[in-house]
Amino acid sequence: MQEGQKISLRDYIFPPIHPEGVGFLLIFIFISFVLWVLWSPLGFLGLVLSIWCFYFFRDPDRFTPTQDGLIISPADGIVQAISETSGPKELDLEQDTFIRVSIFMSVFDCHVNRTPVSGKIIKSVYVPGLFLNASLDKASEDNERQYLLIETENSSNIVVVQIAGLVARRIRSDVSSGQQLESGERIGMIRFGSRVDVYLPNTFKPLVSMGQKMIAGETVISDKRVTDECRKAEIR
Repeated sequence: MQEGQKISLRDYIFPPIHPEGVGFLLIFIFISFVLWVLWSPLGFLGLVLSIWCFYFFRDPDRFTPTQDGLIISPADGIVQAISETSGPKELDLEQDTFIRVSIFMSVFDCHVNRTPVSGKIIKSVYVPGLFLNASLDKASEDNERQYLLIETENSSNIVVVQIAGLVARRIRSDVSSGQQLESGERIGMIRFGSRVDVYLPNTFKPLVSMGQKMIAGETVISDKRVTDECRKAEIR
């Protein structure tokens, strides 16, 4: 979204829908109509599910901070884990140390994912796998997942991993190796509950805390200029 552009009330209530969801929404609406003909209470339930389907596949515009050195959340959801770990072996980065921030997306979150930084995709790897609960730590090694290795202008490597979950059965990636991205740009989506991991260079300090709500394309995960330790939070 361009600087200074505003979101109308109509777009806020009825945001655009991702192309991936059009077919699903039409199926939900058709089933709702059939159920309504058979028995109106079932039709009402179908209507509620159709509304949920619409909002699951919503693809709203976001206001992305553009300062240099920022890493932005790639997903809506809750910060589930923050840990120091080796890089993914699938990208030949197991010798390097990263800070991994895991964001869990429920079936009520927007599932359109965005790049956390501006840069060039230098490697894209898809790995088929299981469909375990995405909140489990072993999901990052056992589940179906899509890896993106992004090189920024200052040559820092940022890794984004889309991980399918218990209900999710398809990862859609809309980008490919060699593509140049702008921070906050859409990179794809995961259907029906899942997780996104971001691997930060260990020189970056997370500015988010466990349990924090994240907004894709808007929430700042880290700022290269900030050297504070990982932040803690309290429920108030």
